[in-house]
Amino acid sequence: MFSSLLNSELVYDPPWERETLDSRVSSIQGERPRVAWLYEKPDTSTYRYRVFNMVESLRADRHGRASATWFQLKDIPALLPELAEIDTLVIARVRYDAEVARLIATARSHGVRILFDCDDLVFDTRYVHLILDVLAQGKSHEDLDWWFAYIGRIEATARLCDGGITTNECLAERMEEVVRGPVHIVPNFLNRLQQEVSDHLLAAKRIRQFASDGPLTIGYFSGTPSHKQDFEIVIKSVCRILDRYPDVRFRIVGFMDDIGELAQYSDRVDRLPLHDWMNLQRLIAEVEVNIAPLQENVFTNCKSELKFFEAAAVGTWTVATPTVPFSKAMAGEYAGRLCAAHDWDTGLDEAIRLVRDRSQYASVAEANADFVRRQYGWNCFADAIVEATLPYE
Repeated sequence: MFSSLLNSELVYDPPWERETLDSRVSSIQGERPRVAWLYEKPDTSTYRYRVFNMVESLRADRHGRASATWFQLKDIPALLPELAEIDTLVIARVRYDAEVARLIATARSHGVRILFDCDDLVFDTRYVHLILDVLAQGKSHEDLDWWFAYIGRIEATARLCDGGITTNECLAERMEEVVRGPVHIVPNFLNRLQQEVSDHLLAAKRIRQFASDGPLTIGYFSGTPSHKQDFEIVIKSVCRILDRYPDVRFRIVGFMDDIGELAQYSDRVDRLPLHDWMNLQRLIAEVEVNIAPLQENVFTNCKSELKFFEAAAVGTWTVATPTVPFSKAMAGEYAGRLCAAHDWDTGLDEAIRLVRDRSQYASVAEANADFVRRQYGWNCFADAIVEATLPYE
């Protein structure tokens, strides 16, 4: 474990909190065409990837092809009078209500192109039961009422939109069945600060020549409480690895109340709470191997590959389930290890042997980080965003 990369937590300063409503409204007055994003309320997951990162990328476009800004639901009263100045409105994972319907109708009356953006299969009620199964959610009448209402309201918003933007081909195919027009793909990617932090962490590993100052550590980073069934895919293999290698530790970051059979190795299992996205990069950098087990179905094939590129950016090796996005992202010879459900023992064993060969580990870590900077870097997607958002000629 690279436990001495940083002696204290990074100061978490969300860049979007520096922008006032007045400054965001003022940015509408920039060069045309003008694109505005709407999200319910800024958070560190979907908002960060599908709104903030997109706006940041478009603002930094060296060709200056468009102005970009963002709003949240409580800003709608300030947004309504500005709609005549906007060319494209991107509505990201927003639940339908009367105010949203009024906004869309007003935007359409001004000739604004309206797009729907979502990075998860949560906009089609036909998949509610699958989602409940995958996420191990209850199926009582109350549970079904909540999930059908949540997904149905997002679907109602999507069906009012002229097209869509999403993260991969699998999700695009599902979205094309809901929105009115074509769907473009803009993958999830790093933002500028996340990339800068990752580069700093990678440099710290490089200075150490990728030599750990403690036990080799495998990490599992769970962003929501709903990943219990995903973790069950790999738990027996992790136990066998801990038996085989007494000097290996396991780190769990995020939500995982019940660690099942791993409890017998509690003296070698580190459990940390959910961290902000900057310090999450630090915690990922401190382990040698990152695991991303998933069930394989339509819902998980629509998931982003961000668990791969966030780890690769800090020089950490990933072992993942071969969903379509992971398989595409990790297709290179040294881009990580894909593991079918029956193959995790072998995959984890290979990962341990790889990272213990310091020169090989350094080589693949550098190659993966370089690949991520080129394929998922914060300034790599202006062309794709422009193509997806600008009005048709």
